[in-house]
Amino acid sequence: MIITRTPLRVCLGGGGTDLKSYYEHKGGFFISAAINKYLYISLSKIFKPGYIIKYSQIEKTERIQQIEHPLVREAFKLHNIPDRIELNCLADIPAGTGLGSSGSFTVGLLKAIYELKEHVVTKQHLAEEACKIEIDFLKRPVGKQDQYISSFGGITVFEIDTKGRVTVNPLSISKETFDDLQENLLLFFTGYSRESTTILKEQHEKSKKLNSEMIQNLNFIKKLGIKSKNALISGDLNNFAELMNVHWNYKKKRSSVMTNPDINLWYELGMNNGALGGKLIGAGGGGFLMFYVKDKVAIRKAMNDAGLEEVKFNFDYEGTKTVINVGL
Repeated sequence: MIITRTPLRVCLGGGGTDLKSYYEHKGGFFISAAINKYLYISLSKIFKPGYIIKYSQIEKTERIQQIEHPLVREAFKLHNIPDRIELNCLADIPAGTGLGSSGSFTVGLLKAIYELKEHVVTKQHLAEEACKIEIDFLKRPVGKQDQYISSFGGITVFEIDTKGRVTVNPLSISKETFDDLQENLLLFFTGYSRESTTILKEQHEKSKKLNSEMIQNLNFIKKLGIKSKNALISGDLNNFAELMNVHWNYKKKRSSVMTNPDINLWYELGMNNGALGGKLIGAGGGGFLMFYVKDKVAIRKAMNDAGLEEVKFNFDYEGTKTVINVGL
């Protein structure tokens, strides 16, 4: 049996500039942080011909081409995975909640495949191959953030040039800033799940057409991301929190379904009960609200009274890794 563990993530700045429709014109910049909420992929041997794929559904097929899960099908096709294989997927957080589960799934699956083939693979190659499957093979309107942060882990700065090449650098912050950030960033689940590609498709299409309003919005988001990086490096977390608010206000302008009355109400509730800054994590439309807070007691009570569940987390610095490999 082979088991891989791959982290989910929260975006700390520049989210949305990692889509090809934008970065191929302007270049992308974002800061992302892996968290200790994980997605697990296992590969094991079965004794009958065919493939068994278990996730929220169970598939049993004779050939790779019959696999309905698109990420599994394309990864197995790319690596010509022989049959008599069972794949299982388990996750700490369900899909569709804005923490990058699709990219994490693909990276974790590819990591398991390379273990199966007994090949050494770099984090850069894993991330780029995961992007190739989602963006080039499946033509999904998604960016490169989720694949890269789930592969590398840490609190990391990513820059994308107009050719799509990604430069990866750990964010250089003090231990005091790290501890403060980890202690005072809180996640609350809104109860809404959504398909991120629905929202990202609108951004993707407008960016491809060089829609001036969308391009100006993303240009500004990229500048905010750079300011967020500088605020974190200097340890100015109050400024970082304020930049989160500005980011959220601009992010809402990118789509009419980015938010809803409930999310707006909960955001204001958080800001009125101890939060210095906040935003919705992920593509939008649901998932998690993230706040940087000064009064954890007040905001936790307010959110609990409103019916929102907190998910506590720490940062992950390992990225995708193999936790079990006893051979197949």
